[in-house]
Amino acid sequence: VVPSIRLSPAARSLFDEPLAISVQGLDPWQKVTLRTSLRDEAGELFQACARYQAGEDGELDLARCPALPGGSFSGLEPMGPLWALQPQKPFRRLVKRDVQSPFLLQLEVFEGHGDAPGQLLAQAQHERVFLRDGVRRVPVREGRIRATLFLPPGNGPFPGIIDLYGTGGGLPEYRACLLANCGFAVLALAYYGYEDLPKEMKEFHLEYFEEAVNYMLQHTQVKGPGIGLLGISKGGDLCISMASFLKGITATALINGSVANVGAVLRYKDVTIPPLGINIQRIKVNESGIADIIDVLNNPLEGPDRQSFIPLEKAECRFLFIVGQDDRNWKSEFFAVEGSKRLQAHGKEKAEIVCYPGAGHYIEPPFFPMCAASIHLLVGKHVVWGGEPKAHCEAQIDAWQQIQTFFHKHLAGKPSGISNKL
Repeated sequence: VVPSIRLSPAARSLFDEPLAISVQGLDPWQKVTLRTSLRDEAGELFQACARYQAGEDGELDLARCPALPGGSFSGLEPMGPLWALQPQKPFRRLVKRDVQSPFLLQLEVFEGHGDAPGQLLAQAQHERVFLRDGVRRVPVREGRIRATLFLPPGNGPFPGIIDLYGTGGGLPEYRACLLANCGFAVLALAYYGYEDLPKEMKEFHLEYFEEAVNYMLQHTQVKGPGIGLLGISKGGDLCISMASFLKGITATALINGSVANVGAVLRYKDVTIPPLGINIQRIKVNESGIADIIDVLNNPLEGPDRQSFIPLEKAECRFLFIVGQDDRNWKSEFFAVEGSKRLQAHGKEKAEIVCYPGAGHYIEPPFFPMCAASIHLLVGKHVVWGGEPKAHCEAQIDAWQQIQTFFHKHLAGKPSGISNKL
């Protein structure tokens, strides 16, 4: 019998859905190494290796067979070959630029547990897809808005969400697109470093974001009466500012966001919120020359820095804070707790806070490998983001469900019972 790799789903699956991996036709108790590889759109290679031993029937099922020590992960980890992918060049973060093309996952099984791969016994390819069949991708260039709208299959209207990323700028679409697969109308909104938008983060005008909110509220495929906001990192405090000053927002979910305005002046009509003060003397550099910036920001509860605290008590929406307790970018848990305290002090519903020990800053959709360190555009050097790969992966899976449940509950839409199949 020739060894072969079996995958379920067989040829392609959505990026955020599990993949069942097994190998058949091995010798009883045969020792093998499984290697997974994936290239990002810039051609950078990400790889993971794991050591296994087949059962007495010559079968190796990752759902039942633990990986042995010595590889990228060990223990019973059916999705380890994906979440443990590591860049072969340090400081690369896996992101998807073009959601219309899949990532191609290569799987190879080699003889033995040596450091150099033994004889190649079996190989397979699998497409990890971002856009589900029937999801519509609509570029939006209305007024000043630079965005992409994703609409689920079928007849709307659908609960609507605006999705914001952080200081990387540009127009990341992959999270918005994966959320649209789950039945939401999602607008991925660029706000700087894209087309004719400002080139850097100097100051932001909420009127721009207000245009995007009104675009969604008026869209025939968006189910009112309000919309949701989802933001990570700098996108988080922008979402809090939108919720605090703009009408029509019902639910705001933040992934490792700040309750103080950070990095740039924020203006809306006659209101100006200065950015939270920083002290770069507080950057610590570890032995490998990577910066730890956790202590750089000032405390928004003290002195003049209080002016940077966003008045979230003005918001008429529900809040969900997703917190990685090992976030090294800034003190996400402190921000979430202080935000919730402030809401309660003003007689508002307290925020829902979900904390994940061992999760770092970039809590992405499920099965994106954890990025431990990469370049921070504002700091201009490599920084640590925190997190422990396995705990971070588990946090991403849970947070993704928490976010969807939160939006289904507060955007008046009930889940439409769409199964997550292609």
